[in-house]
Amino acid sequence: MAKASETRGGAVTLSKEGLPEWLAPVVRAVETIEPLQLSRFLPPENGSGRKSAVLILFGEGERGPELLLMERAGSLRSHAGQPSFPGGALDPEDGDPHTDGPLRAALREAEEETGLDPSGVQLFGVLPALYIPVSGFVVTPVLGWWREPSPVGVVDPNETARVFTVPVADLTDPANRATTVHPSGHRGPAFLVESALVWGFTAGVIDRLLHFAGWERPWDRENKVPLDWRS
Repeated sequence: MAKASETRGGAVTLSKEGLPEWLAPVVRAVETIEPLQLSRFLPPENGSGRKSAVLILFGEGERGPELLLMERAGSLRSHAGQPSFPGGALDPEDGDPHTDGPLRAALREAEEETGLDPSGVQLFGVLPALYIPVSGFVVTPVLGWWREPSPVGVVDPNETARVFTVPVADLTDPANRATTVHPSGHRGPAFLVESALVWGFTAGVIDRLLHFAGWERPWDRENKVPLDWRS
């Protein structure tokens, strides 16, 4: 059995050993997907941008495969109230941003934001780094399997409003899918799940993973939802 990834002591590594069979399409997608197939916003060629990482954590709940998400506190200056993957900027102690730094940062941030026990997480893949122009972050999505689930919840209410899981079945349900139109005119995929509107970077990555894993179901892209859909 593969050893779970850890944030303290020893290197943080990737392993595909012992993953559940249903994750095989995701593993294949991660191995073959090209940066421009994920997003048109790629890291600046001059190397600028603040390095960060997010954890895309797959678990298995009562309704099958699920993803761990969190909702940022409404008082934050950036991305207030927006659902997202756990994650954040790399710290110097995370190590080399070009090797295991993003892996360590993704686990560390997930632990700090959700209380997740990183020793129960097996990291199995990394997607190409993407750029978020509005914040200047260069984000590396790190994928993990929640081999040994642990309790999660809000650690700091000043940072996080809630922590929740979403069944993949709900993410692929056409009734829960929509297109958001940003005030700038940018259109992007969205998901209406768990009383939340998942949009922006997080929804874009989920959308592409579902597509390239072969899990996507036909949905109405003309179903538009405003960003202030609950107001």
